[in-house]
Amino acid sequence: MPAKTIILRGHPLAGGLLPAVCAPLVAATMPALLAEAAAVAASGPDLLEWRVDFFQSIADTGSVLAAAAGLREAAAGIPILFTRRARREGGQAIPLDEAQVLALYEQVLASGLVDLVDYEMQNAPADVARVRSLARAKGIPLVLSFHDFERTPPTEELASRFAQAQRLGADVAKLAVMPASMEDVHRLLGATLQASGSLDIPVVSMAMGGLGAVSRLCGGVFGSALTFAVGASASAPGQIPIGDVRAALAVLQRATSG
Repeated sequence: MPAKTIILRGHPLAGGLLPAVCAPLVAATMPALLAEAAAVAASGPDLLEWRVDFFQSIADTGSVLAAAAGLREAAAGIPILFTRRARREGGQAIPLDEAQVLALYEQVLASGLVDLVDYEMQNAPADVARVRSLARAKGIPLVLSFHDFERTPPTEELASRFAQAQRLGADVAKLAVMPASMEDVHRLLGATLQASGSLDIPVVSMAMGGLGAVSRLCGGVFGSALTFAVGASASAPGQIPIGDVRAALAVLQRATSG
């Protein structure tokens, strides 16, 4: 079964090429964010991820919405993924409790200024269901994600996490793990290949750090629909500059297209 691409507003991301390339935006202020977005957009990613947990004014919903509107313009047509990464999964400390985070997601989704949202599948089931409901009401795809910065879980747990995302109603399942060996990277890629064929939704995976860098380049061959690359600043260890990722992907795509 062919790997599945992410569908945004009725169209396959990156024209259906796997993996699409996403670049994070991590600026702390609105002027810096818009400057970062313009610079990164010029590098030609397929998707921009706004890591709002880096944004100093995250507690001011009006400021977040104003930044989202400015970001939409600066992105010059590139779709936007909205993410508050929980601190336990590698995110920044923020002055909001989870109820306030959910209220922020509701306002951002209602604004129509983003194309995709990310929420961690390990959050409380009622909170995951709430974000799922809000996203579906607006026709915006939901990425349910899992991050482990300490290890690569056993193969059975990797498979279970991919399946959990689908069971919870995700439109995209995402796993990011930290390898201690190339065997860990191999297991992640194998789990990705299996999930991409067995699940009904697109899957995204990456092994972090230097050992895992290869997964960011060849993940699409194993069914990962998305890879993360550095535009201006990295949001996770092991991310590679967009130009280098594009060059490597072009070689792989030419070599595997025949």
